[in-house]
Amino acid sequence: MSLIVDIEKKLGSFTLRSKFETDKGIMALLGASGCGKSVTLKCIAGIMTPDKGRIILDGETLFDSQKHIDLTPQQRRVGYLFQQYALFPNMTVIQNIQCGIRTGSRSEKQRRAAEQLRRFQLEGLEKKYPAQLSGGQQQRVALARILASEPRAILLDEPFSALDSFLKWNLELELSDLLSDFGGPILWVSHDLGECYRNCRTVCVIEDGTSSPVTDMEALIRHPATQSAARLTGCRNFLPAHRCGDGVRVDGWDLYLPLRAESEQIMIAVPDNAVSLTGNEYAAEIHRVIRDLNATVVVLQPVHGADAPPLRVVLPEGIRAEKGDTISFSLHADRCWSWESG
Repeated sequence: MSLIVDIEKKLGSFTLRSKFETDKGIMALLGASGCGKSVTLKCIAGIMTPDKGRIILDGETLFDSQKHIDLTPQQRRVGYLFQQYALFPNMTVIQNIQCGIRTGSRSEKQRRAAEQLRRFQLEGLEKKYPAQLSGGQQQRVALARILASEPRAILLDEPFSALDSFLKWNLELELSDLLSDFGGPILWVSHDLGECYRNCRTVCVIEDGTSSPVTDMEALIRHPATQSAARLTGCRNFLPAHRCGDGVRVDGWDLYLPLRAESEQIMIAVPDNAVSLTGNEYAAEIHRVIRDLNATVVVLQPVHGADAPPLRVVLPEGIRAEKGDTISFSLHADRCWSWESG
């Protein structure tokens, strides 16, 4: 079962261009806030209408601007898990689940609702209202309601964005288990790379409203295709450089890296694992020390005081440093990423 999306929609100052194809399994839609991830889900679900393009699920056209096809949300059979679960506060658990079942006799609806109660371990909570449930129980009710409708695809819109880290971790594990045997495509929208890495097999990055080609999650981590994708990996360092001989030289720093450059000006991303403080290839002065909960980050500037972009480095455990100290380091060019500079 596949989902094909190729749509455009004008959104304020930019136009969303979302194009990808996915099949069974969980694919992440990853990008910064406001890039169009949630709008893409709403267009698939039929809550919003694209300006142009097409959406095809399991061989059936849900939307096609040229053919004037635009199925209703009910006709699309797409399950949408909202950020706040969107349970009806004046309905009990069993009533919330039953309202997702649109076909069948009364007895059939009751049977299917009871099946979801057992599946999601909600037995005994049938007569409870959403306000009487924990966050995990609310999530299970929302998923039970979705699956009771027998969807062909499931859309998850930042399901943990409003939760504290402890509750998020527990609910994330639970959600992953509950979705493991779903037979159709699942789209997981998030701006949290770690969340996507733990749960998704493939990823489509949306940058400035335009989607990148779908890639596997490991490939994104190893070599992101764009600077925006690199930022989503948590990379802190982006250094302008220019071609120099068979390599490149970082502007403002006396750093030469044996990287191939197709143009005169390039941008280099230096992830944390590309910097080694055990080497003495280069020297820098600590301009600032930032002590975080789980790490200490030092901001480095060239010793000779040139106007250069800062280099942010995580200190290994056990190494102490203060502002004004001189520190030696080396760079692993094979762990850096580079792109042509616009």
